[in-house]
Amino acid sequence: MGSWDNASPEVDQPLDIEHGSHVDKTRSVLDIPEPPSLWHELMDESSSSFRAKLQPRSVVLFFEGLFPILSWGRKYKCWKFKSDLMAGLTLASLSIPQSIGYASLAKLDPQYGLYTSLVPPLIYGLMGNSSEIAIGPVAVVSLLLSSMIQKVVDPVADPITYRRIVFTTTFFAGTFQATFGLFRLGFLVDFLSHAAVVGFTGGAAILICMQQLKGLLGITHFTNKTDVISVLEAVWRSIHHAQWSPLSFLLGCSFLIFILITRFLGRRNRKIFWLPAIAPLIAVILSTLIVFLTRADKNGVQIVKHIKGGLNLNSAPQLIFNGPHVGEAAKFGFISAIIALMEATAISRSFAATKGYHLDGNKEMLAMGVMNIVGSLSSCYVATGSFSRSAVNFMSGCQTVVSNLIMAVMVLISLELFTGLLYFTPISILASVILSALPGLIDINEAYHIWKVDKLDFLACLGAFFGVLFASVEIGLLAAVTISFGRILLYTIRPRTEVLGRLPSTDIFCSISQYPNAVKNPGILIVRIQSSLLCFANANYVRERIMKWAMEEEGKGKETKANEKGRIQVLILDLSNLMNIDTSGIHALEELHKKLASHGIELAMANPWTQVIHKLKLAQFVEKIGEQVFLTVGEAVQACLPNIKDPVMVTL
Repeated sequence: MGSWDNASPEVDQPLDIEHGSHVDKTRSVLDIPEPPSLWHELMDESSSSFRAKLQPRSVVLFFEGLFPILSWGRKYKCWKFKSDLMAGLTLASLSIPQSIGYASLAKLDPQYGLYTSLVPPLIYGLMGNSSEIAIGPVAVVSLLLSSMIQKVVDPVADPITYRRIVFTTTFFAGTFQATFGLFRLGFLVDFLSHAAVVGFTGGAAILICMQQLKGLLGITHFTNKTDVISVLEAVWRSIHHAQWSPLSFLLGCSFLIFILITRFLGRRNRKIFWLPAIAPLIAVILSTLIVFLTRADKNGVQIVKHIKGGLNLNSAPQLIFNGPHVGEAAKFGFISAIIALMEATAISRSFAATKGYHLDGNKEMLAMGVMNIVGSLSSCYVATGSFSRSAVNFMSGCQTVVSNLIMAVMVLISLELFTGLLYFTPISILASVILSALPGLIDINEAYHIWKVDKLDFLACLGAFFGVLFASVEIGLLAAVTISFGRILLYTIRPRTEVLGRLPSTDIFCSISQYPNAVKNPGILIVRIQSSLLCFANANYVRERIMKWAMEEEGKGKETKANEKGRIQVLILDLSNLMNIDTSGIHALEELHKKLASHGIELAMANPWTQVIHKLKLAQFVEKIGEQVFLTVGEAVQACLPNIKDPVMVTL
């Protein structure tokens, strides 16, 4: 037998199923090409994205694949630039105040949020493919970093070490993301199911809301814990002891209402989509003027104070590659990489589907990884796509990733010229900006939809939601992954087995539980294994289930006192859903065959896949069942009917 590449042309010829002899049909099933080895499949999977680059014009193709801007940039038109310019300016007006707020959420100085809105968007503009995604700091990742790293180092007591761990975590996150893209390991992101993501983001959004009460109320002493109980206790303690600022609360709530009203107006009238986008910047400017003119900072209103201006500093010497914190930073980097990719992938896929273009997920992961690696060397923390800013970018009419480049240029201008003007910006306004962006993360309708469709999926949603709220972000993630894995294991170790019958006047065999009008063939039991893998985890369960079906059918035959006509004489296994089998699965089939033979029941198989029949031949199981292997269930029934004693003939 040859490999797949050397398969003989006779295998692909249509078979004369109706007139061919049983021997010819059996041989067509058994004489198949040898399947590729596992190593061959893995190498094909990991290298397929690079093979095209080894052909002529390989250098050009390689750089165009690595930097898509070299490909579409040659066809870039002036009208596209006008649209991208408007989208980039609108995006910058939203990104600047959000970036400052998210930096505080990550327990970093405000300028680091602006740095993260400068370098990563520039790198993504060169390497990314999604036209609509807006790159920068986001709320969930900012919360994730602060909640994990502050357990290792206190950001107040030792801000330098805390910052170094943040940069190192960002470096590891980028490395993991780039590795996922290079070796096509994007499936790792899918371990977080959609339901788990809905629960996790909803819980994180509520937790962020709770934590922003510190800034909104002007609380000076607050807890470092992230669970909702500890946060509410800290808020209540501060209010009870009058350790809060009513003026900060009034100022923050006023502008929060202003931002929410502009968002409502923007949704009602799409022509003023730009209004909710620039509302946070307007709120920052007006509140800063109010505090400056009234000197409200002298009356308990907390302000940002000094924001360091200028270009990003080189943070390469601050990365930690030895010492006690390296392992923790790598772990934090892996978790951050998964969450950041999950958010960016959801955004880019949704917009790609809306606008009808193809997006290579592995290239996107590579772009995300490179931008975070470069970001870690230039004082940035983990960046990804933002839901709210990407929606604004899309509504603003962006055409290409140039909108991200324009946004980055505007952030650069702000860092060079305007950081001094933000000295009197009240902390409560930054809290309001963050709070205004969170409702979009809480998707109650989707949670209700998950409940209606799949209760077990909803359990994963609840596990992630309550894990984040009442334990920690890591516990929420662990709960989501554990429940998702548990569901996979449940379906794997307890696969369904179905008894099949023939639909009247057809040659279609289907489940009798799903189609009650399906007719069984006397003396023949047809069982389908509803699993893609028969392995050590489920082989014994499947064997016992099949034997149970056989014994039940034989018992029914004895009750009707039709010893020959009703007794099961042949059991046909429909293997059309079985993609692979291991040695435990083969051993289970051998035991099944022995038990059936002891009851005078023959065993036959129908429609086995290549990997399955190949392994069964190597184990000599095909010879043990007398080569009773058929292309279809219908053929198996036709071949077995003449061998049944006193059968009731059924014409197919």
